[in-house]
Amino acid sequence: MDQATAIAHPNVELIRYWGNADEALHIPSNSSISMNLAGLETSVTVSWSFKNSRDMVTVDGEEPPVSLYRRIVTHLDHIRRLVGKSLRAKVVARSNFPPAMGVNMNASLFAALTLAAVRAAGLELSERELTSLARLGEGAACRSIPSGFVIWHRGDSHETSFAESIAGPEHWPLVDLITVVSLVKHNGTQANGHMLAATSDLQAGRIISAPGRLAECKEAILDRDFRRFAEVVEMDTTMMHAVMMTSRPQVFYWAPITLSIIDRVRAWRDAGLNVCFSIEAGPNVHCICEARDADQIEAQLSSMGGVLEVRKATPGGPARLI
Repeated sequence: MDQATAIAHPNVELIRYWGNADEALHIPSNSSISMNLAGLETSVTVSWSFKNSRDMVTVDGEEPPVSLYRRIVTHLDHIRRLVGKSLRAKVVARSNFPPAMGVNMNASLFAALTLAAVRAAGLELSERELTSLARLGEGAACRSIPSGFVIWHRGDSHETSFAESIAGPEHWPLVDLITVVSLVKHNGTQANGHMLAATSDLQAGRIISAPGRLAECKEAILDRDFRRFAEVVEMDTTMMHAVMMTSRPQVFYWAPITLSIIDRVRAWRDAGLNVCFSIEAGPNVHCICEARDADQIEAQLSSMGGVLEVRKATPGGPARLI
């Protein structure tokens, strides 16, 4: 029996994709940019064996929901095909953050699962190959393999849809203040939302204009230009949620407190603080700021009625073996 353990960080989208061009391969509708989140992590231990009759999986000490178990087994099947053997796996996954916090836990889970399962099977894959493989389990997982600020190239095939780092975590000392207003999993799941994206009349325009926003965001990151960065990140967030709100059926993730935080963030920026918002599929808000302003903004967020918790994360490194 061969065993390996890997750790990966989740990531926050800065320029996001919404909808897939190829559902089976998880090839996205457009390229995207994200930042890995140090301080949040998922560890996965994979043990391969010929003895087990089925794959055994626990997530945070419990059997996962059937849907997640099936996704993990399907992902292990991809690796079994690479190995050419009918091995079975014992998978033990643990995260240090809750699944409904406004962070995609599956990104870090499938990134760590991919790295651990590949190494335990004795395979040697390049980082690019690992990102494409992780993508098959969870699209965003490909961005949790490289380090720091990461671009996921859309591509048009399994080999050409991959992720790579555009800057390391030390490049820009940003802080993500993850402002938690709800720990309830939303009825409109992210997977369903992706499938509904094409039903919105706004999706085609969002996809056409995405390359321009991606180029603007990349330049702002490389130049450490916060004002340009804030403008394009907020525009991209709002466009994605506009697609959600106009899909058929409509999906509304924001809560009243979400809008209150958006208003506060804009007011703080007008007052000279470097902060902007990014919102995933849910009501919780990522308030991304420069380190010098983080303590002041965190204190003001924590004092808002309706805010349950503020979790701090900084740019994180790559998925790694331990």
